[in-house]
Formats: sequence, C-alpha cells, structure tokens
Amino acid sequence: MAASAVPLAGTPAKFQPEIAFTFDDPKIDGGAGLSSQEINHRILEVLDKRKVKVVLFVCGKRVDSVEGQRLIAEWDLAGHGIGNHSYSHLNFNASGDASSDRTIVTLTNFEADTLKGEALVRDYSHFVRLFRFPFFKEGDTVEKRDGMRSFLRQHGYRIGRATVDASDWAINTRLENRVRQNSKADLSPYRDFFLQHIWERAQFYESLAERVPKHPVRHTVLLHHNPLNAFFLDDLVSMFAARGWKRIDADWAYADPVYSLQPDILPAGESLLWQLAKQTGKFERELRYPGEDDVYENPKMDALKL
Repeated sequence: MAASAVPLAGTPAKFQPEIAFTFDDPKIDGGAGLSSQEINHRILEVLDKRKVKVVLFVCGKRVDSVEGQRLIAEWDLAGHGIGNHSYSHLNFNASGDASSDRTIVTLTNFEADTLKGEALVRDYSHFVRLFRFPFFKEGDTVEKRDGMRSFLRQHGYRIGRATVDASDWAINTRLENRVRQNSKADLSPYRDFFLQHIWERAQFYESLAERVPKHPVRHTVLLHHNPLNAFFLDDLVSMFAARGWKRIDADWAYADPVYSLQPDILPAGESLLWQLAKQTGKFERELRYPGEDDVYENPKMDALKL
C-alpha cells in the first residue's frame, strides 16, 4: 500500500507560508530585446501555466493609449484583477521642503490623480477597487495620511498594500543595461540574484509576520511588469514551491483581515508588515528606511559586476 500523504493523527501538519503575486506599472515600452507585447505575453503565459490569478496595478500615464489599453485588456481577458495605481505615479510624501527638490504633492492633487487613474481602468470587467500608493508612500502628515484613507473609503477602495516589498525594478535596470551593451549576454547571473533577493526579502517579512501579528498572514509580493519577470517569473514561482511556500490567488490573499489594518506611523507607507512592526517601536534596529530601495542592492550587484 502506498504511504499516505495525510499526517498521522496527532501529528501537526507542517506550516506552509502562502504567497500571492502582484504586478505594478504595465507599460508600452519594451526592453532587453523584448517588445512590450512580448513582455506581456511571457508573463501572462506563466500565470496561465501555473494557474494563478494576480492583481495588476495600473499607472494610467504609462498605458494612456490604444496600445496601452489593449495591453491591459489582455490581463482582464485572462481574469486577473485590475487595480488603480494612480495616473501620474506621484510621491505622496513629497513635501517640497528645503532639503528636497521634489514637487509638493497635496491631498487635493493626489485625490484628483487617483480618480484620473480610475477613469482608465474602471470599465474593465475585472477592475477591483484596490489602490496601491506609488512608491508605497502613504502620506507624510496626519492630514494627508488620514485624509487619503478617508477618501479611499468614500470611493469604495481598500489599500492594495504588499507584505513582501522588494526591488526587482533595480535588478531589471541592470539587466536592461547589460543587454543594451551586449544583446547575447548571459542573463543567468541576474536570474540568480533576483531569486536570492526575493527569497531574502520574503524571509525577512515572514519573520516580521511571526513576531508582529504573531499569526500566519497571506503574503503578497510586489513585482513589476518588466523584462526581468518576463524572463524569470517561472523560476520565481518554482523557487517558492520548492521551498515550501503555497501559491495563492491575490483575491484570497487580500481577503486576509490583516490588510484592513491601518498602521499609525509617520511617514506612512512601506510594506504592510514593515508598518505594523514600526508601529510597535520594538524593531528599530531591523527596520531600515526606506524599507526597500536600489541603494541596498546596487552595491551587491556592483560586487558581482552585474
């Protein structure tokens, strides 16, 4: 008789972390020798093969064209959620202070930009009222933070946070530069660095989940619509499976009550778990700011000559 895969009575089943995938910033620009259509099709083919549904967070200015809308329609047709990532990708924490050359972004400006972004995506059949803040920046004052949270509630939105933040975009920048220099370059070192980077960040944020909400959370990881994921998304999905993480659909992940929490920190933003840990005041030695950025990954890639 074949051995049963069901745990024996009294034997606790091994905990299996759960993770969903989310993608930001689809655009009509290609890169690394791929057209935007090729990038789109490669990512969608992996998601179809792996039978997983995600949320695509759309920044309006990047797809405000016939070609861009056609690209989004392919995700909609495939049954993936279409979320709002604003129109202009403004940094909501931009205050224009003396130490910064950033444009001031007011609550009124940001609300208007959110609605402008919504206008481009609300007619898709799989539009979901999830709003993802650009740069994961949710407001640098109480008035902006709470004002935007109130605005989103009034318009039926939830915040489309991620528990696992990462910098795949920084790796993609290096990969595109390499292909620009040599169209036949070996890209496997970028794959290896990408997989290790995402795994390290997933482990870190899972460790926060174990200590802050102190119960399993349905993770969501931030990825981008770019050549890096067109090349290596399938490897990423395989990595999580091989290391015991369960792949789940994004709508099931966002049904976790943890995503309804509204951390009381300033400036607001970063990974949801980063924010919850920051709120306790007990993790100052572990929490860098910003939570993720190219300044952390570039020296590592420099050392590897990536």
